[in-house]
Amino acid sequence: MTQSESSATPHTRLHGRTALITGAARRIGAQIVRSLHAAGANVVIHCHRSRAEADLLAAELERARPASTAIVAADLLDVTTLPSLVLAARERFGALDVLINNASSFYPTPMGSITAAQWDDLLGSNLRAPTFLAQAAASELVRTRGLIVNIVDIHGMRPLRDHVVYSTAKAGLIMLTRALARELAPDVRVNAVAPGPVMWPESGMEEERKQQILSNTPLHRIGSPDDIARAVLFFATDAPFVTGQILSVDGGRSIGW
Repeated sequence: MTQSESSATPHTRLHGRTALITGAARRIGAQIVRSLHAAGANVVIHCHRSRAEADLLAAELERARPASTAIVAADLLDVTTLPSLVLAARERFGALDVLINNASSFYPTPMGSITAAQWDDLLGSNLRAPTFLAQAAASELVRTRGLIVNIVDIHGMRPLRDHVVYSTAKAGLIMLTRALARELAPDVRVNAVAPGPVMWPESGMEEERKQQILSNTPLHRIGSPDDIARAVLFFATDAPFVTGQILSVDGGRSIGW
């Protein structure tokens, strides 16, 4: 970070930079987009089946700052499409500076019922896609001396019961973060944010289970998407000497089991 960047206002810290965020139309991904955009970045919003939500998000941001967004729709499980995401950023904004691997599948896979399709889907979205997207973006990020932030999970470090495949996939993404930090140094920083109880699953959760989780979380409350977005923004703007690190944003859950 230059002296001028360190003295910039919160609304200009990422001025002139371009960020690509996967799974960006909804939930945590959308808040990351809003946070980076509010800091001045141009944003490339990736979606798959959530195009309507992506369009609404882009329209919201365009009202605030015209010509600052782009949308790319792609199935991340098809790795042949991943270079097109990087190309879209370059064609629209001239460069790619920040890659946020946020897209993720999440559902239980208890032992005894795991299928090959579940393995392919969970490993595909949580590990294979980030690997091949980082590879597709690497030369551009080296050119811009950019940044990768992977959204992992505290359950990649401590497994979640009945989520064998998901926990394994996130553990792989944690190791990928550290491996890429070595492979892409000194030009590209690579870090990860590990959320804890931030948003309840869309599929629903029993109230008793929610209370159990909160009672084992030292701060005794659920976090918000903005908590994760703030951590991403920290890596993007205030951590020029930090790479290969996993930041847990979990209300202390990872120490409160």
